[in-house]
Amino acid sequence: MSRRHQLSTIRGMISARQREVCCDLVGQAEKLALSRADQALSISDICRTLSVRERTLRNAFTKVHGVPPCRRLRILRLLHARKVLLAADRKLTTVTKVAAAFGFSELGRFSVEYRKAFGESPSQTLDEKIPTCCSGVNGDLGATSRAEFA
Repeated sequence: MSRRHQLSTIRGMISARQREVCCDLVGQAEKLALSRADQALSISDICRTLSVRERTLRNAFTKVHGVPPCRRLRILRLLHARKVLLAADRKLTTVTKVAAAFGFSELGRFSVEYRKAFGESPSQTLDEKIPTCCSGVNGDLGATSRAEFA
């Protein structure tokens, strides 16, 4: 085996290990954020809890999802809010309650981001129960590329 090939193999092993570490860190951060979805934890809070630097967390999210942590976590909260709205009874819940339950304190901003992600307002989702985008939202929210809006 040539020296060049050996170096390439070693780099590949390091890269695979780095990706595994990044995926693990991102998974922990997402789990933590969603366990307290009503609080919309700051990135600083998440970093303190996980004992990592903000730059490390940002780099991990960018490597795994191609977006910074604040954007990815907001998308996950939007997806969970949509899931609740789709399953909710209009007589028992409101968009305001669902938005607040997922840490969205500015209802106008929630509505704008929701419409941008799903092509309809949150109240339309609650009223009509007809998914227009990401209709396959289930327990596995790993594939959210359609909702990861620019």
